[in-house]
Amino acid sequence: MDNTASTENRKLASQSINYWKIALIFLSRWYWVAATVLISFVMAWLYVRSITPIYITSASLKLDSDQQQQFNSLPGSPVNYRPFNQNQIQTEGIIMRSEDVILNALKNLDYKISYYLEGRVRVTELYPKQPFQIDILTQDSVNFSRATYSVKPIDNRTFELSSSDDSKSTKKYQYGQAISAGNMVFTVKTEIPATGNYSFKFNGIRDLYGRAAGGLNVFEQEKNTNIMGVTHTDSNPVFSANILNEIIKQYVKNDAQLKKRSAKQTIDYLDSQIAFLDEQVNKSGNKLSSFQSSNKLIDPTTDRQLGNSRLGNLQNQIAELQLQELAIQQLENQVKNNKEKIQLNLNLEGTNSTLLAGLITQLNGLIITRENKLQNFNADAQPIQEINKQINEVKQAIVTNIRLLHERNQKTIDYINGQIGQANQALGNIPAKQNDFAKLQSNFDINQRMFSMLFERKLSAQISSAAVISGANIISVAQPSFSPISPVPNKIYSSYLFMGLFSGLGLILLVRILNPYLYDIETIEGLTATPIIGVILKYPKKVELGESVLSIERPKSIFAESVRSVRTNLSFMASDKDTKVICITSEVSGEGKSFVSLNLAGTLSIIEKKVILIAADLRKSKLHHAFGSENRIGLSNYLSNQAALSDIIFTDERHHIDYITSGPVPPNPSELLHNKAMATLIEKLRESYEYIIIDTAPVGLVSDSVPLIRNADINLFIIRSGVSKFRAATIPDRLSKEYGLNNIAIILNSFGDEKLHANIYTTNYAHSNTGTYYYSNYTGYGKSGYYDDEKNWWEFWKKKG
Repeated sequence: MDNTASTENRKLASQSINYWKIALIFLSRWYWVAATVLISFVMAWLYVRSITPIYITSASLKLDSDQQQQFNSLPGSPVNYRPFNQNQIQTEGIIMRSEDVILNALKNLDYKISYYLEGRVRVTELYPKQPFQIDILTQDSVNFSRATYSVKPIDNRTFELSSSDDSKSTKKYQYGQAISAGNMVFTVKTEIPATGNYSFKFNGIRDLYGRAAGGLNVFEQEKNTNIMGVTHTDSNPVFSANILNEIIKQYVKNDAQLKKRSAKQTIDYLDSQIAFLDEQVNKSGNKLSSFQSSNKLIDPTTDRQLGNSRLGNLQNQIAELQLQELAIQQLENQVKNNKEKIQLNLNLEGTNSTLLAGLITQLNGLIITRENKLQNFNADAQPIQEINKQINEVKQAIVTNIRLLHERNQKTIDYINGQIGQANQALGNIPAKQNDFAKLQSNFDINQRMFSMLFERKLSAQISSAAVISGANIISVAQPSFSPISPVPNKIYSSYLFMGLFSGLGLILLVRILNPYLYDIETIEGLTATPIIGVILKYPKKVELGESVLSIERPKSIFAESVRSVRTNLSFMASDKDTKVICITSEVSGEGKSFVSLNLAGTLSIIEKKVILIAADLRKSKLHHAFGSENRIGLSNYLSNQAALSDIIFTDERHHIDYITSGPVPPNPSELLHNKAMATLIEKLRESYEYIIIDTAPVGLVSDSVPLIRNADINLFIIRSGVSKFRAATIPDRLSKEYGLNNIAIILNSFGDEKLHANIYTTNYAHSNTGTYYYSNYTGYGKSGYYDDEKNWWEFWKKKG
């Protein structure tokens, strides 16, 4: 390659993605992935072991749908009024979760004492099992201790007991002995098992209310059907099944009781009216008998009988209307008293009250809907206010309907009273005694008919009440399910293992993304057009002071071969020069300038080249440590005219290298290096040496090395794998442009074949014009048997040849 090629003609290397490198990146840290997977597996195991499993039981009921009615709108009723015929399942669910249903269901369970078995990780409830028997002798109904009592048997007669309220205090008791604690007295009747750590606690019925109601869920089992599914979740499958069965039983029973309530109110009302009419019948009968006996009258004539019959019919109609009026007043009082739910009296069933019944059904439905939403909203929330508005509108419609019924009944009563007046006037024409007899007979007949009618109505109401059945029927009861729904071990393990796998892969990607350092050749070639002259491998051991010339001390190592490769490529640079001045620099300190300078000088001295090494970093030189020099006199003394050339040139007999140390740190290192004395020194050394290697200061920190770089025949820029950052690769191009240099090359130092941070691209030299020299990273020679440091760590048993 022509080393005089213009830098403007260079371009970045053409690179393509290498998918095998991508695979190697992940394979290089397979143990990270294995570690995250193992950690995830342990976390999943701990989660499954520590979390209490949750079980679910289910039952189903069939609901009757005969409550939905169709009717016309009332004149003047609100436009948005609709009959209540939707969300019946949700409405019934609210009733099932009501406090009365839940508490009555809990009363049928053995809830007063809970027994527990304490394991290594979690505590298990033993319901319905009782490992030992406890009898409660006396107990405050509300204010008693909810502490957990731990028990431990001592022998077949005594045991130890401690409370969570005072865990430090442990007392001994005998079986059958009365124990007073927490506002109650109890006794342990039977022997406590010797194996296992047992505990127990006392419960009130409301202590289990939240557990019973919280796990309850009601839903529509099949779409567009009246089948209601009910499930309950709990940590104890037997308790879940038992409480669910009791809840649905209480719900069915409660539904039937609600339906019988209206019939009972009617029967009570009829009983009070029958007692009054019975007294009136007796009085009118006695009066009629007395009048008939005293006046010795016989039965009235046929005309009088017809008149009395008509009068009796009119009186019956008046009585019917009065009963309806009483029922209307009863309903009106319920509305005015602002009761939550309204029951339609049976006395209105014979009237044209279909619309009124529908309005009452709608009102009750809106009230239940408001109770449902109050569980999720405050009383002042907009949804609640809207429902309240609808309730007020429906109540107004009910009041309007009641007013219309009042007016209709009053008109009918006025009309019938007019007819009665006419009938009485007709009877007035009969002789006085017969007329009085007719009136008494009519009064008696009216009271008798009223009594019979009310008695018949009472009998009908009793029959209707006896025939009332619940609107829900149990289809299937709950059975304990011992397969937990949470946690499911297979799902937990698989999800955690996937999480561990992706965490490991994500960790690899994160480390690569956050990496600011250069590691391989392809990354450098993708950032700079400056040619790379070679790769110096990372030495497998820590380099101590005085052991830096490793290319001579280990001549048969792969490391020494990599240095020799750089030496070979140097012969192609500045080939027209008899003496080559090589300036070695880097961006910052610690990137291996002195190390490369020493080993490069060592490889040149082996082939009997006359080499001198100059430590030109006057601020912080370390080169003298490699030769064991004290650095009392050196380059700074010569440039400041304090020493002659012969005084500062030293020879390392061990490695056959001449060198000049930096000398004491001067107050003006940059000015000294810009002095003509430095150029004169180099010209003098050209007369005696073939290679003049100058170890300079880092260009990224100070400008001391600029005059040396501009006057050197070859400039080598050191990039250290894993130490130099990405910006370091752009410095050679900047130096070439700023100073018009075309003799800069890059050396990648301490290359360790770190696959994790390897570039995923491969350079295509056939389509590149980078001026890159031939070099090898020696990664493919690890098992060739050619070098003396190829033994792997797992081959420690092999003896050296």
